[in-house]
Amino acid sequence: MPYVKTNDGTELYYKDWGEGSPVVFSHGWPLNADAWEDQMLFLSKQGYRTVAHDRRGHGRSSQPWGKQNMDTYADDLADVIEHLGLQGVVLVGHSTGGGEVARYVARHGTARIRKVVLLGAVVPLLLQTESNPHGVPMEVLNGIREGVQHDRSQYFKDFPAAFYGANRPGSAVSQGVQDAFWRSAMQASIESLYDCVQAFSETDQTADLQAFDVPTLIIHGDDDQIVPLEAAAMRSAKLVKGAVLKVYEGAPHGLATTHKDRLNADLLQFIRN
Repeated sequence: MPYVKTNDGTELYYKDWGEGSPVVFSHGWPLNADAWEDQMLFLSKQGYRTVAHDRRGHGRSSQPWGKQNMDTYADDLADVIEHLGLQGVVLVGHSTGGGEVARYVARHGTARIRKVVLLGAVVPLLLQTESNPHGVPMEVLNGIREGVQHDRSQYFKDFPAAFYGANRPGSAVSQGVQDAFWRSAMQASIESLYDCVQAFSETDQTADLQAFDVPTLIIHGDDDQIVPLEAAAMRSAKLVKGAVLKVYEGAPHGLATTHKDRLNADLLQFIRN
């Protein structure tokens, strides 16, 4: 299988499909590159090269101890891009991956980047504070950590209902989709899952977003039960100069799966334009 070795010796698994202008994807917690298969298949058949890696500690990548923070995630992403010699990249980040992409822009610049897409991203700050009243309360985040530590297998059986909106009346989300979530989540190391919660929730990325200097598309569902629209996309759209915000009505956090046809069309239009 294809791997990139980082400066600290961590091996990152990646998928590299198709040929053409590159589109690079960063996945959300607690998943891996498989979360992007609907988008990668679609865009690769439209003449684009699509790349996605498993974050360190997740999926098929190495499971080193520690370094679960946005700086390291961004540097790992840079290693993947540089290893493959990619230029003119469209970066797409979902949830935690959105934070990873934003920190990449701030730390590594946009010399290799053409456009950015933030999808259900945790930026600028997920944690509820006095200045971010619509964020997620610390007790909820502590509950995530408790779920991972106490019985993560059952926790990840239950979690997809909110992630994909399967707990909403009339939901058409299949059991297979929810089972696939559990499978991916169980591939990650428990330490990576536990420590990543702090990274995706307590990292203030306001300055990262202000560093953006390429066309940016922000997409978020207005029924996102994981990353609140008001705390994330609505604030991000004000921080990124010239950003375009699209709110999907009734869409959950996992909209790359539940609303894949609409998302694929929007990505293709944004990339081509």
